[in-house]
Amino acid sequence: MPQPHFIVVTYPAQGHINPTLQFAKHLIRLGVRVTYITSISASRRMTKVPTAEGLSFLPFSDGYDYGIKPGDDTDHYLSEFKRRGKDAISEYITSSENEGKPITCIVYSLCLHWAAEVARKHHIPSALLWIQPATVFDIYYFYFNGYESAIKAQADETNPKCSIKLPGLPPLFPRDLPSFVIASNVYQSALSLFQEQMDVLAEEPNAKILINTFDALEHEALNAIEKFKTVGIGPLVPSSFFNSKDALDNSLRVDLFQSDSKDYIQWLDSKPKSAVVYVSFGSIAALKKQQVEEIARALISSRRPFLWVMRNRKDRGEEEKEEDKLTCREELEQIGMVVPWCSQVEVLSHPSLGCFVTHCGWNSTLESLVAGVPMVAFPQWTDQGTSAKLIEDVWGTGVRVSTNEEGMVERDEIVRCLDVVMGDDEKGMEVKKNVEKWKGLAREAAMEGGSMDMNLKAFVDDVSQGYCK
Repeated sequence: MPQPHFIVVTYPAQGHINPTLQFAKHLIRLGVRVTYITSISASRRMTKVPTAEGLSFLPFSDGYDYGIKPGDDTDHYLSEFKRRGKDAISEYITSSENEGKPITCIVYSLCLHWAAEVARKHHIPSALLWIQPATVFDIYYFYFNGYESAIKAQADETNPKCSIKLPGLPPLFPRDLPSFVIASNVYQSALSLFQEQMDVLAEEPNAKILINTFDALEHEALNAIEKFKTVGIGPLVPSSFFNSKDALDNSLRVDLFQSDSKDYIQWLDSKPKSAVVYVSFGSIAALKKQQVEEIARALISSRRPFLWVMRNRKDRGEEEKEEDKLTCREELEQIGMVVPWCSQVEVLSHPSLGCFVTHCGWNSTLESLVAGVPMVAFPQWTDQGTSAKLIEDVWGTGVRVSTNEEGMVERDEIVRCLDVVMGDDEKGMEVKKNVEKWKGLAREAAMEGGSMDMNLKAFVDDVSQGYCK
């Protein structure tokens, strides 16, 4: 049988690139040749372009080679990304065919359902790589398949204690639902992308849905939809979390943001075991000035050493204004360290880490689980409220902050949550026990012969033998 040749196509954002590169790494290990396709804007921002035997990196121009800027028309950008992306993939399929290296399968990540249309046009199997929780996939599926009115009624319900029960999922309150669903009138264009994705999958006679989760973590959610077979092929995290010296892993690790230095590692080295609070809200979320101040005051009140990733506004194409600066910066830095970016793998793996104050992005959530770090769940939007629900109520690996009537998380609430996960009372000990449990299960899933390994092999065999048509 000829060597399988997969195209992996991804959206040019940090949270999409990291798991899809990890996925490509595992494909290469299984003997698959991978062509990784994303836009030039992503490759320009990469600290290093990924290189590995068995991997070809193919950036294309989406018309925004220096990235989308504040004020740009998002709908136009997505339209151009789709149009030019479809052309780039089609041209590559044709040239590969002419060179005697035909494409076996196209795997595409979130928001790129149009890649399946390209695959169908060329009579090539395709698969969706879902980079959010299986629970979130299920919520979107049920929303577009019979539960829209029930979910909307809940969203309009003034009582936040009113819950909805969807098949195979725990009871969900309004704050547990993806923001695109709960505020569908605000996020109509985003919601339509998910509807188009579900429509594309519905047209596939044997839809392949690969999810960055693992069987033990979301067993019920992976089996909640009768129409689709969803397969857990995670956790798609760097091998560094498993104390593995993995040359392939190092060559495929990518950052779209720059860190000025590695001084924070030396600083972490100087701190006691499980003492440091790590605060990071990922690559997209932009907190309001008042919320940043509340976090800062909470950290000062808590008196625990902390490492806080506070991204520069210039990373978002914005100017740094005097009024945006923290009023307590000097006092803050007497207790902890503020950096514009860092290697999250290194930080979460460090023995001095005591907890992670996180926006609950799915990559961060999985990395925290694998590293065995308790979480203070501080969700902002999209799928993060659902992840926070899972963290607190289903896995018990952390606690979730509560907001006031204005949607702000006050300093006393942040301190309360820190005290719970960093403390030694009954609740704190229960969280630490659960963290160790899930750390072990995540590592079992990622081992040779684990659920990730078995499910990925089955997928590659299935596609390579032509069953997915």
